[in-house]
Amino acid sequence: MVPRLEAELLVLNPLRAVWLTLAAAFLLTLLLQLMPPRLLPGCALFQDLIRHGKTKHGGPPRPAICRAFDVPKRYFSHFYIMSVLWNGFLLWNLTQALFLGVPFPDWLHVLLRLLGAAQFRGGELALSAFLVLVFLWLHSVRRLLECFYVSVFSDAVIHIVQYCFGLVYYVLVGLTVLSQVPMDGRHVNVIGKNLVMQARWFHILGMMMFIWSSVHQYKCHVILGNLRKNKAGVVIHCNHRIPFGDWFEYVSSPNYLAELMIYISMAVTFGFHNLTWWLVVTYVFFNQALSAFLSHKFYRSKFVSYPKHRKAFLPFLF
Repeated sequence: MVPRLEAELLVLNPLRAVWLTLAAAFLLTLLLQLMPPRLLPGCALFQDLIRHGKTKHGGPPRPAICRAFDVPKRYFSHFYIMSVLWNGFLLWNLTQALFLGVPFPDWLHVLLRLLGAAQFRGGELALSAFLVLVFLWLHSVRRLLECFYVSVFSDAVIHIVQYCFGLVYYVLVGLTVLSQVPMDGRHVNVIGKNLVMQARWFHILGMMMFIWSSVHQYKCHVILGNLRKNKAGVVIHCNHRIPFGDWFEYVSSPNYLAELMIYISMAVTFGFHNLTWWLVVTYVFFNQALSAFLSHKFYRSKFVSYPKHRKAFLPFLF
């Protein structure tokens, strides 16, 4: 069983290939941005695709053809609407499978198999995938509510390609979680037939990390939103100001750091050893690091008095 499990861990299935490719692409993009300005790719489309919101102002001049594909940044809420609906649907199917023994729909089972879901994952716990899917859904609900009631969006934009990618991302990440469920045909294989008995110490640790990271991300979004409001909570402008408080004392984009920590908490909930999810975490790391680096450059170029001790993404390091 052990050699078989080790061999399975080394298989590069379609899902792992996708996340590995995305991680490599964003790593390469980040490395390019770290190069001296004179060596940066001058392609306006390339710069337009990696920047969004305020960071588009720090890039090269945008030709009219690029501006033609702009989408309001406030459409970020659509990502979370998609996630709440789609991942809520997946969570409903998984809940029925775990507690009522209802098999997955044929089309969903076929899709999971095409993406690389394996049968009888030795040592995998159905509870881990269930908790991670719950975390993902709760995270999406919170972010959706923040988009409506906390964040104050300006007239900043994103590229239509970024918008489409964001919609597909939350579909793919939900399927990735569901593909980690141990299966017996179309049925979920629950070891011992008792989900509660699968509880392990890393489930508790992962849950605590998820809550801790989510609280800090919420605090950071409140701080950013309040920069554009008066004491009565009324929006008075959409300008950028230097944020202070909480993790902003250490990095320019603590909300991105908290996002990474949320995904790491899910890796912990999977028991540390889930290679597929660590590839997701790797992608999130480079994706958020790139956004944080570009935001850091924007702040430092716009504000002469910007705190010099702040790093872009990782406290004291980067």
